[in-house]
Amino acid sequence: MASPSHTNAPHTTSIDPDEVAKFSAMAAEWWDPQGKFRPLHQFNPVRLKFIRDTVIAHFGLDNDQRQPFAGLRFLDIGCGGGLLSEPMCRLGAAMTSVDAAEANVKTAKVHADEQGLKIDYRHGAAEDLLLNKEGDFDVILNMEVIEHTANPEAFLQSCAALLRPGGLMIIATINRTPKARLLAISMAERVLRWLPRGTHEYDKLVQPQEIRQPLENAGLQVNGPYGVSYNPFSGVWRLSHDSAVNYMMVASKTA
Repeated sequence: MASPSHTNAPHTTSIDPDEVAKFSAMAAEWWDPQGKFRPLHQFNPVRLKFIRDTVIAHFGLDNDQRQPFAGLRFLDIGCGGGLLSEPMCRLGAAMTSVDAAEANVKTAKVHADEQGLKIDYRHGAAEDLLLNKEGDFDVILNMEVIEHTANPEAFLQSCAALLRPGGLMIIATINRTPKARLLAISMAERVLRWLPRGTHEYDKLVQPQEIRQPLENAGLQVNGPYGVSYNPFSGVWRLSHDSAVNYMMVASKTA
């Protein structure tokens, strides 16, 4: 599959064209659990539970309902092939899902159609939604995307502006620490080859305070980081007290 030219990507401050090309080249493999996105498939259960539990607690929803998210507008920013968008849609959320790589969006649309799911997939970025005055989302999922942006601070500010008062943003990323360099890059990409080499660049990884400060400046209350750790023997991810590699954060906007 050919990578898109840089002119195909929206011209915004947060998009890194090289990152767009990187993930476009892998777009067809999003739904292969044994393919290049295998780590995300393994990671999905723990982050799905975290999202569900966090959203239900924040909005006081009924956990026993089949579709507890009914009536909530979700934005999945940097949605990739839809690994989070589809489960959220099944839980009742009205999904808008955006990705800077057009190939990812095409893959996600085809898969959602095959599953009979109604998801509003867009090729673009957070800034495009702002320009179109499409904010007021109840929940923004900002998962494993900030480390691939050109300007993390501007990206976070755009996401914060899209959140309605009383809304919730959940962020997941990789910390910029020596431990993360060893495990998330050297081991995962170069030794075990769980990810294509070059998927992550150490200098672009983001530390918790680099997420907290822009969001607090935008008027959000930020909690976390919540560590997520991998057990190589069981192949299972779980929440932990160790945020030195993978972690999540939760930000809410005052009603």
